[in-house]
Amino acid sequence: MSEAFRGEFNQKVDGKARVSIPAPFRRVLEAGDPSFSEGNRPKFVMVYGGGAARAYVECYTLTEMKKLEAKIRRMAPGTAARRALERNFITLSQVAEIDEDGRIVLPPKVREKIALTADDLKEGAEAIFAGSLETFQIWRRDAYEAQMAEDEALDLDLPEGADLLSLLPHDPEAA
Repeated sequence: MSEAFRGEFNQKVDGKARVSIPAPFRRVLEAGDPSFSEGNRPKFVMVYGGGAARAYVECYTLTEMKKLEAKIRRMAPGTAARRALERNFITLSQVAEIDEDGRIVLPPKVREKIALTADDLKEGAEAIFAGSLETFQIWRRDAYEAQMAEDEALDLDLPEGADLLSLLPHDPEAA
């Protein structure tokens, strides 16, 4: 994929659990849906597996999900690792379609995963869409902010003022 999911977007979730997909993310989703064309609506995969410690939903373009599925298919059938991947990325997922207004309805399992309750929807909930290159995540806003604060506090123990780019592996051909 040439384009990446990047940035973070705060989106309002209405009382019917509808939320707008950020426009830059929609362009990447369109490019990653082989059947998308004018008149068709782009589709993508929402993965709500990953265990209780994972407080977000990971979203894949159809193209990226096909790559992941191919890797899982290459694993020996019936192994514990393959079963875990199948359960968390295939069974606990669903395809979503963006409507003509650029929105989706967050399905019940997705709302449950990010702890978005009916009361939250009545009060005007907010979700964060966070880009992470080939995928993006949907978080409940307060959980995202808490996780970002925790991640910042726990980031690698770099000396003060160190360049984060120093974390990249050295590429001898890139000189």
